[in-house]
Amino acid sequence: MTFTLSISTNPLVNRFAMPKDLVRVIGREISIGHVQLTHEFVNPSWPAATLAPLVAETAAACAAEGVRITSLMTGPYGRLNHFGHPDKGVRDYYVQWFKTLAEVAEDLDCRTIGTQFAIFTYADYDDPQRRAAMIATALDCWREVAEHAARHGLTWLFWEPMSVGREFGHTIRDTRALQEVIDRAALPIPLKPMVDIDHGDVSSADPADTDPFAWARSFATSSPIIHIKQSSMNKGGHWPFTRAYNENGRIQPDRLLAEIRSGGGTDNELCLELAFREREPTDRQVVAAMRESVEFWSEHTDTGLTKAA
Repeated sequence: MTFTLSISTNPLVNRFAMPKDLVRVIGREISIGHVQLTHEFVNPSWPAATLAPLVAETAAACAAEGVRITSLMTGPYGRLNHFGHPDKGVRDYYVQWFKTLAEVAEDLDCRTIGTQFAIFTYADYDDPQRRAAMIATALDCWREVAEHAARHGLTWLFWEPMSVGREFGHTIRDTRALQEVIDRAALPIPLKPMVDIDHGDVSSADPADTDPFAWARSFATSSPIIHIKQSSMNKGGHWPFTRAYNENGRIQPDRLLAEIRSGGGTDNELCLELAFREREPTDRQVVAAMRESVEFWSEHTDTGLTKAA
């Protein structure tokens, strides 16, 4: 089977806003047809009269350009407590928020949405009893979202392992342990990990926890989507796969795909999750760097573009 390549729209937030502009640059300039759309472009907190037309415009633009939304995820301005917030009213708000996101996904013919499992405060994470209680509470929130998502045609959900304990999944062992808890909860549709090869606890005594290949290999069969970026030893940033960063970068397609295959992966979606500072000249190099990154991977993956750029 074939590995696919997608892009996260993280680096396009604020640089583009209207659906036609966004999808046109993705299909014609970046030259890719698989997209992980971040919530800033279709924010569930917008009034329905604002949100619905933008979702419809996004769907129409995707159809016109041959672009497919493969997943919806919280973006750079959505890394929040969500289901780990200590206030029930705030948690309830985000349950409804994610239910609306699931409805948006249905309208975009997208079958999965995701975010972090939960983000805890110091107080809730550091107290073992409070931590256990809040994990159970977060799972209750995920269950409610999963029930709603299933009714709207979604087939699975995902959570992203992070790099510190209170954001969950900071080590390979902890990611597996939390996934076991999630699996035992038997949600209406599966909640799966979406690992990022550049995450991991840099203070861990286990070198595997900061080894991008160990993450890819360890979750090859359980992580349908894998976030990738060019990685350096100091975990310095979400680097693109451009010539300048590839010279000293650790990630090469042959090596990474071999590691995924060795872990049993066959058709994972590799999602380019890149970041660029709001500084010149970087700010105006974003699209070109994303296109170069796609070109770098295009001989090894299916970019999904069905219409000539």
